[in-house]
Amino acid sequence: MKLKTSITIISGCLVIFLFILLPVFLSIEKKEDEYISKFRGSSFSLKDVNNQIITESSFKGPLTAIFFGFTNCPDICPMTLNNLDLVIKNLTQEKKEKLKVFFVSIDPERDGTEVIKNYLNTFENKIYGITGDPKKVFLMSRSWGVLSEKIFTEDGNYLINHSSSIILLNDGKYLDRISHHADYEDIFKAINKYLK
Repeated sequence: MKLKTSITIISGCLVIFLFILLPVFLSIEKKEDEYISKFRGSSFSLKDVNNQIITESSFKGPLTAIFFGFTNCPDICPMTLNNLDLVIKNLTQEKKEKLKVFFVSIDPERDGTEVIKNYLNTFENKIYGITGDPKKVFLMSRSWGVLSEKIFTEDGNYLINHSSSIILLNDGKYLDRISHHADYEDIFKAINKYLK
């Protein structure tokens, strides 16, 4: 009798979930997709690691991956860039030529062109670095929905808490996002599927 009652209760909960809560979850997911789709980037003029002007036209091409981070980041940034480096390494030559990867520093006060150049030189494959005027970097990052804030430590130094997903573009237009929780295999699959 107790088993039958338990099954009835569980069945009732499932019915409630399917008819009441599921539409709520789907609505939240739809709103999140609409929110993300509003981020379309903006015009900008910043610098690459060779002090050359770089603009939104640099993002044009079959597939562009953009990652916003900073060189003093202790974990997420180097791990994500390492995964992107491995992705490039393991793509076929034909697909490598269709992919550009950009690292945009959200800490331009500390990340000048030489700092970023030295940082990116630790990776095997070509990753383009972007830095420049802090206000311009801020506006450009916000245009892609990237949020950031400085967290000061007791000794006066700071880290930056920031959005850390990989943004994928096709011909400069938003295509997809890869979560910062994604491991190498998931990042490779997501990028590889857009390079077919």
